[in-house]
Amino acid sequence: MSASETRKKVTSAQTAERLKEEETAGSLSDAADVYYLTKDNAAFHKTEGQMLAVTIMEETHSAVYVHSSFPHTNKHMFLSVRTLENREIGMIRSLDDFSEDTQQLLKEQLHIRYFTPEIRKVISVKEEFGYSYWEAETSAGLCRFTVRGGGSHAKLVTPDRLLVTDVDGNRFVIQDISKLTDKEFRMVEMCMYG
Repeated sequence: MSASETRKKVTSAQTAERLKEEETAGSLSDAADVYYLTKDNAAFHKTEGQMLAVTIMEETHSAVYVHSSFPHTNKHMFLSVRTLENREIGMIRSLDDFSEDTQQLLKEQLHIRYFTPEIRKVISVKEEFGYSYWEAETSAGLCRFTVRGGGSHAKLVTPDRLLVTDVDGNRFVIQDISKLTDKEFRMVEMCMYG
């Protein structure tokens, strides 16, 4: 291959890389263009069917969902308000920016979305064929659930808090694994790293 052919290939590759970087930068700047919802530009209410709705500058979105950016550490900060099609309408910096009534509506939605019973006592965990079968006393009563093996379905979300997700997508939390008995910890530990 001649020097000029090599130069053309290198230049072509550099151009393609530069275009890819510009495309990524453009999509990142689009993603960073966040519309913040405040008490001055957004009014939340319930529909007749008890769905959460929001009116923003005279445009009403009749069914919206609230997603927390930090559901395990701070549910009340940086909340994404989305349509049924999962299109973000806007972001709430903090629930404290809204009236008590609006905060209550939004907290209710967050509670429904992130309902996570606390595991208070691990009764048994049995493993079989890549699944673990749990029985636990929780804040929602006695629960039996199945967790897929591999460790990614029982993971620490803070140094002490363990989030367990069952095969149906239900979430359970152990607030402080250091408070488990030795027997409970051994049962849970095999699911964390299995």
